[in-house]
Amino acid sequence: MQLFGVRLLGLDNDTLRKATLTLAIIAGLVVIRVVISGLIRAFSSRARYDRTVFWTRQALSLAMLGLGLIAVVSIWFDRPGQLSTVAGFAAAGLAIAAQRVVTAFAGYLVIMRGKTFTVGDRIKMGGVQGDVISLGFLQTRILEMGQPPDVNEQESPGMWVRARQFTGRIVIVTNDKLFDEPVYNFTREFPFIWEEFRIAVPFRQGGERAEQILLNRVREATNKFQNESNRARGALQEKYGRPMDQGEPQVFWRVTDNWLELTARFLVPTHEIRSVKDQIARYVLRDFEQSGLEIASSTLEISAVPPLRIERSRPSTEQRPL
Repeated sequence: MQLFGVRLLGLDNDTLRKATLTLAIIAGLVVIRVVISGLIRAFSSRARYDRTVFWTRQALSLAMLGLGLIAVVSIWFDRPGQLSTVAGFAAAGLAIAAQRVVTAFAGYLVIMRGKTFTVGDRIKMGGVQGDVISLGFLQTRILEMGQPPDVNEQESPGMWVRARQFTGRIVIVTNDKLFDEPVYNFTREFPFIWEEFRIAVPFRQGGERAEQILLNRVREATNKFQNESNRARGALQEKYGRPMDQGEPQVFWRVTDNWLELTARFLVPTHEIRSVKDQIARYVLRDFEQSGLEIASSTLEISAVPPLRIERSRPSTEQRPL
């Protein structure tokens, strides 16, 4: 049986020679890739999963794949007419049977070309948030992180880690999600995030003293990041030509039905959020206690009890008829 001049059933000397040569080339490319990858790890002073090492290995994989395809095509399709016919049928078959695979690979190319994200970036893609630990031709592996309580309730699946810290789960997301949903990058061009810390105080105490305590503690916790965040803000403003919010901590007031809510807004590195907010909470509580300030809550406080009168009914003295 023959198709386009190629024998499909049975082996002759020419087919056997082509098959042997194909296997030898594939094996040789695999060996070359393994050797070069070993040399990169051996002579690089960087960590194994450093971005430079990672992208070197990615470029090497693409180069080996390209050389392998060229070699196989050159061996099996030595006539241009035959190659174009088979390529047409192959492309049609791929378009129908492997749409998601082709789209995922196209997403990989866009990620590389468009610099959407890379290994080590903190992103949200396909409904998953965390740090990228591996990027393949079809899939991206993300080390998942949790969410704060107000965000956690809206996410699916829910998280048991109620802060922006790792859960321990590694989630695999196909690269085709790049075309279906927005990709949020928390660290690519601006490795800081505007975070908020809220606290409520009773109306009777006023907010000036509480505001000053909160502002001082926020400044103290974020002062070491101030110079770096200013440089990052300046670079981002220069690149996109748009003014950004100021990086200095601020406190905003909001009046509710029950209390005065103070919200501190400040810049913090993406991976330092929980530790910074923990430090702020500890010192603010201590300062409130020393200053005699209270934190408002939704519990009920009974300030006065009206006088109570208890009456006891008298038993009836009338005689019942016999």
